[in-house]
Amino acid sequence: MQEKLKNIEIFNSLSSEALNLLAAPFKVVKHKKGTILIHADKVETYFYILESGIARAYSNGENEQITFWFGQAGDVLLSYNSYINNKPGYENIELLEDSILYQIKLSDLFKLYDQHLALANWGRKIAEKELIATERRLIDRLFKDASQRYQEFVNQQPELVKRVALKHIASYLGVTQVTLSRIRASCK
Repeated sequence: MQEKLKNIEIFNSLSSEALNLLAAPFKVVKHKKGTILIHADKVETYFYILESGIARAYSNGENEQITFWFGQAGDVLLSYNSYINNKPGYENIELLEDSILYQIKLSDLFKLYDQHLALANWGRKIAEKELIATERRLIDRLFKDASQRYQEFVNQQPELVKRVALKHIASYLGVTQVTLSRIRASCK
């Protein structure tokens, strides 16, 4: 397992010893497209890393699902409220493609954090990076118009534009599908 994890960017900062300790309790799991891996209003007990496939995080609005995050190979999938506070999360995470993931029980991960400072710092850095990414998405939503957000999305994540349904991209950008179609037409 250590050899597989070594090729994933988020593990690059770990020493071989720390990676070996972390790799032992991980297992490989496969799930089909459409699987809801993380459920809102439930305390989730697993931490996942996506080896292949695409995922989206969404919350249920009054009459729609609102997508606020996409995950690709190498990304962490978890309920941050469960991870940090051991409380039910607010998000659902759905696999948009058949996926291969690395899975570890949070209880096993937390034991490793308690026993090894390097692993605890690694876990903290993961949470910090997600905080910064969330802050960036919020600021973009407040200060950039939909066309700017779409162009930035295309530039930063061109693979997702090809592999994710337009309704999910529209939701992520905070626009209707009709508006997204207009934006896309004006960019050609």
